Amino acid sequence: MFVAIIGIILLVIGTMVKRSPEPGSRFGGIIRLVGVAVIALGLLFSVFKVIEPGKVGVQVLFGKVQDDVLESGLHIINPLVDVTTFDIQTQNYTMSAVHTEGQLQGDDAIRVLSSDGLEVTIDLSVLYKVNPAKAPFILQNIGMDYVDKIVRTVSRTAIRDNAVNYVAVDLYSIKRQEFQDKINRTISLSFAKRGLELQQILIRNISLPASVKASIESKINAEQEAQKMQFVLQKERQEADRKRVEAQGIADYQKILSTGLSDKQLQYEAIKAQKEIALSPNAKVIIIGNAKANPIMLSDK
Repeated sequence: MFVAIIGIILLVIGTMVKRSPEPGSRFGGIIRLVGVAVIALGLLFSVFKVIEPGKVGVQVLFGKVQDDVLESGLHIINPLVDVTTFDIQTQNYTMSAVHTEGQLQGDDAIRVLSSDGLEVTIDLSVLYKVNPAKAPFILQNIGMDYVDKIVRTVSRTAIRDNAVNYVAVDLYSIKRQEFQDKINRTISLSFAKRGLELQQILIRNISLPASVKASIESKINAEQEAQKMQFVLQKERQEADRKRVEAQGIADYQKILSTGLSDKQLQYEAIKAQKEIALSPNAKVIIIGNAKANPIMLSDK
């Protein structure tokens, strides 16, 4: 349309030059012809509109938003229509304490108060997209700055409104997923009313006050020490049981020996041992019998 406006300006200038005295009036006709050609080209280009992939176009005619949405591709439109494009692909809005991670430079984390009055810092990522059918509604009622007006504001408010129902330690540990599910439902409903689709909420980090962190770490260390001590005690009990079984086995063995061996059997075992000694190649002196039964001394010398 801008090209057509330039052509109109050239047409006006050509008309004025045509009415001027000679010799300038001779160029008026040429300028008018150029202006007409430029207008024709401008109108021709304005009739064709290409919408890029992943985007939709919303038509505005003399300030009135049209309900028809232009999808990606080539379209023939009214040359007087102004087309505003919306990105309908998944977008990410991050609010983080790390200065280089979020859309805003600096510390943009969300600071909330828990039910026990402690300040908790939350890093959050919001994955969302524009509902293509609602793009005219967004342009008409919210404008192109819907990220700041809706995405940022609604997300931060939902976090604060839900965090007050939880104790700080629970947010950090056992109820983190429950908290995330709640804010996901809250934000999803709010986005849907305003033409946006929430795809996922990601709680990237929850930071507790230093004193609470130290208390949690101390508790975890104590639990680990208790578990370690239980392991040691269990091991000692197992070792005591093993020794008890071993002692019982020795006692049973001695009992069997004391009740099951006769004197003749013991004498027979002694003779077998002496025989083995006598057959060995080492130098030896063997005494057979005892002091009361006339002992016999044998030697290999």
